[in-house]
Amino acid sequence: MPGGVSSPVRAFKTVGGTPIYFARGAGAVLTDLDGNEYIDYVGSWGALMLGHADDRIEAAIGKATARGTSFGAPSELETHLAELIIARLPSVEMVRFVSSGTEATMSAVRLARAATGRDQIIKCAGCYHGHVDALLVQAGSGAMTLGVPSSPGVPRGTAADTIVVPFNDLAAVEQAFAAHPDTIAAMLVEPIAGNMGLIPPEPGYLQGLRGLCDRHGALLIFDEVMTGFRVSSGGAQTLYDVRPDLTCLGKILGGGLPVGAYGGRQDLMSMIAPAGPVYQAGTLSGNPVCMAAGIASLEALADAQVYETIEQKAQTLAHGLQAAASEAGVSTYHTRVGSMLCVFFTSGPVRNHADTVRCDVQAFGRFFHEMLSRGVYVPPAQFESWFVSAAHTDEQVATTLSAAAAAFGAVAKAT
Repeated sequence: MPGGVSSPVRAFKTVGGTPIYFARGAGAVLTDLDGNEYIDYVGSWGALMLGHADDRIEAAIGKATARGTSFGAPSELETHLAELIIARLPSVEMVRFVSSGTEATMSAVRLARAATGRDQIIKCAGCYHGHVDALLVQAGSGAMTLGVPSSPGVPRGTAADTIVVPFNDLAAVEQAFAAHPDTIAAMLVEPIAGNMGLIPPEPGYLQGLRGLCDRHGALLIFDEVMTGFRVSSGGAQTLYDVRPDLTCLGKILGGGLPVGAYGGRQDLMSMIAPAGPVYQAGTLSGNPVCMAAGIASLEALADAQVYETIEQKAQTLAHGLQAAASEAGVSTYHTRVGSMLCVFFTSGPVRNHADTVRCDVQAFGRFFHEMLSRGVYVPPAQFESWFVSAAHTDEQVATTLSAAAAAFGAVAKAT
């Protein structure tokens, strides 16, 4: 396997060392092949809101597999999960299931181009929307971690239809519309940037995007693959009260299994084949086992108390990390939205991709390995979000903060 992994950031390339091979997970704990245990804040990159091997999801998967692992045909489970999505996201009237977040964003962009008759899209530098050719332009997450903001193999003509602007900069978006009148199909954005570290939208930013898209006849697409059903039951769009035209989903939607979806207004989604002319298909789309896991995941998250409890733990963790860094004299900037958080090794503030270049990635690498040696597994890259799950206990948070105090102290001594 290239780099010995199936996805780049897993290779520990920016933090150094050899990636850990895990044997099993339970609750908020991962166990490696040697039997070492780690408190996990990666959570399959945000997919495991309920933690590893949740009983409800495992039971649903077991029942589904006993009935067959794939039909390649409609099932009642698809309809059930679609209803759960529509009930929680006011902007979504129809849904199409796919197998990944990348498929979801790719398909949503195609639909936006078809609906508007335009070719260009706007995205933000540092926001990652999957490895679609047109979206691998100054992408974040794995691409940014490897230091290749755009990838070889992406045709120049494809990239030319993607306009890149800074996140949290409404003036730049307005300038893009002015420079390209009547040719921009959509603005695609993570409402909360989570692939260049966690960067919240500034007050009025998302509302401003909604207004600009309306004024210029473009669609607003929210990439909520990471934030959907995490920052609130209705995602970031409910948290900030902004309705996109199209929404891309994944991660929590699959309960740990590979599921993606995109949805939006009925008039737009009715353009998707076979109802309309915009073609998109997938052999394993709507897979019954994945649908069952997704249903169990969303049903378990139906109680608002679950979100309140997780957020309280995340808040305790975030405040404790900030205090530990300050006590050790290490310059950091901290962000948190709901159960997502990030520790930037910079004096801050961090509001867009350009600000992230100030981060001391070597200091983060030292911090990562100090935490790892103390049994805490955080994302192996500075430019990734941490995730707190319902499975994390108060004791595990306290253990994490004790480890962090020692880790920040080690970083301070090394610098």
